[in-house]
Amino acid sequence: MLELTNLRPGEKVEMVVRRHWIIFAFLVFYVLLGVIITTVAFSFGWWSFFTMLSMIMFWMVYLMFMYIDWINSELDLFIVTNNRIIGVDQISFLNRTVSEANLWQIQEVNSKTKWILANLLNFWTLWVQTAWSTQTMTMSYVPHCMSCQRKMLNIVDHYRDTN
Repeated sequence: MLELTNLRPGEKVEMVVRRHWIIFAFLVFYVLLGVIITTVAFSFGWWSFFTMLSMIMFWMVYLMFMYIDWINSELDLFIVTNNRIIGVDQISFLNRTVSEANLWQIQEVNSKTKWILANLLNFWTLWVQTAWSTQTMTMSYVPHCMSCQRKMLNIVDHYRDTN
């Protein structure tokens, strides 16, 4: 479970929403694409020093971008406590947006799917609309999105009933 150090007194983490494992399958696909590019380059007999140096540079840059893409996907999450929702959106390397909304500000929690693979593997886009006109927390590739949406709304309803 996620350990938070800045919780308010009496606040506890109810749920944490992370991205679907399909993100990592996409990353594996990209690595395989790089292997195919390298194999094609060497299959033409380009064995010169310049080609080897170019392939080393290609793989260094390629793996760096793959690592950054993995970090961006891994650090996106929603943390739902019994008082608020915290949305962490890793935009790019060392560029992060953290949004926070109290549960009384939540107006709706929606989910949307667009393509057949998303329906088959059950990952959708989830967004939380708050009472503020510009505040929307969005996360794509959420696993079991309908149950996450329902659980978030149940937490919001429970908060409103007790307060």
